[in-house]
Amino acid sequence: MSVVIHSVLALNLDFLVIRFLDVVDVLLVALLIYLLYKLLKGTIAANIFIGLLSIYFLWLIVKLLNMKLLDAILGQFIGVGVILVLIVFQQEIRKFLLIIGQRSIFVRKFKMTHLLPWNWKINPAIGLNYSELLKACSQLSKSKTGALIVITKSSELRGFSSTGTIIDGELSVKLLNSIFNKSSPLHDGAVIVVKNKIRAASCILPLSDNNTIPDDLGLRHRAALGISEQSDAIAIAISEESGNISLAIDGQLDTPVSMKALRGTLDKNFLNLSDITV
Repeated sequence: MSVVIHSVLALNLDFLVIRFLDVVDVLLVALLIYLLYKLLKGTIAANIFIGLLSIYFLWLIVKLLNMKLLDAILGQFIGVGVILVLIVFQQEIRKFLLIIGQRSIFVRKFKMTHLLPWNWKINPAIGLNYSELLKACSQLSKSKTGALIVITKSSELRGFSSTGTIIDGELSVKLLNSIFNKSSPLHDGAVIVVKNKIRAASCILPLSDNNTIPDDLGLRHRAALGISEQSDAIAIAISEESGNISLAIDGQLDTPVSMKALRGTLDKNFLNLSDITV
């Protein structure tokens, strides 16, 4: 009897053989679904995606019921589905490719320098005199002066810099205060900081279509979130109504943030040039 039970169990479990590649396959699919969720969360594209899925499932039902006319109409729609997806979701596809290509996902977590002794590590961080930046943010916040500062990392955002006025000045409290002064012709728009220099001011940035942004936040914060969605840059937005400081990074908006939290974020992403003595 036990032999029969054993043989039946062995027979039933034959189809449950799991290979290592099967586990990798499931993990990769889970990663893609997670990235898709991050891209579509809180955006209008999520509703469009649900609409496209509804049409697809409707087509499957129509096909099963052999409704030839509707099948032909919906079939034509499904036939050009790939092109339609590329057109409708061009921004989301661009963001997806940016996320895949950003070092923050694959390289930063798997650097070989993590295996080396502490004194052998080479600090790859971008040099930034963020003591000056922090002082400027503190002063702008206290005076309730609206400001938008974008600090670049792997990309210099030349296309967005060209929309403003080229400055190429050393990053300093006085320069930032003078740019965002309400009487300055450059106070509207964003300042783009590249390699410890203010590359340009009064720059136009893309606006995020994320509908989870609080209603009391305006275009400045949407622009900060928008540039963080389309690049690995860090954007700092200061509200002229409340003086609150907001931080946009990797498509996420944190508001309000304290000066301590802002310093912590900058410390993780940049090498503080003000700490280096010659």
